[in-house]
Amino acid sequence: MTDPAPDDALTGDDLETWAALATVLEWLPSALDAQLQRDAQLTHFEYGVLYALAQAPEATLRMSELSAYANSSLSRLSRAATRLENRGWMRRTPDPGDGRYTLAVLTDQGRDKVDQATPGHARLVHELVLDRLTASQARQLRVIAHRLTGAGGVARWRPVSAN
Repeated sequence: MTDPAPDDALTGDDLETWAALATVLEWLPSALDAQLQRDAQLTHFEYGVLYALAQAPEATLRMSELSAYANSSLSRLSRAATRLENRGWMRRTPDPGDGRYTLAVLTDQGRDKVDQATPGHARLVHELVLDRLTASQARQLRVIAHRLTGAGGVARWRPVSAN
């Protein structure tokens, strides 16, 4: 006879839900990284950094704000920024309004890299996620993702207004 599951064990629907999400969490990042590495010589994290800068006013963000968007420590972001700077895709400069902060600035070559990488990335996102969902499921996924990231205090990327 097997012992009953402890009160704090995942079982039934909870286990099935978590296992499905955990599988996506393992599978999706490696698929996104592989495509971006192959097609644009970028990791998904690096692409996210460049994309956030491309969407920002004047293609500039404080490093601290960029780390929140990337859900990253400043040290991880700093290592990625060094790689991106070495390739000429971004630069760092002191914030002229407050020298305690460092600004990340997308270069023209960085914008070209984002423009080059985005179509293939978007195609893969459609293929792996969006095209597999109905419009209703996509809305549900968006609501669920916002709920999960909001509950954990995770900064969410928001598109820059076209105004």
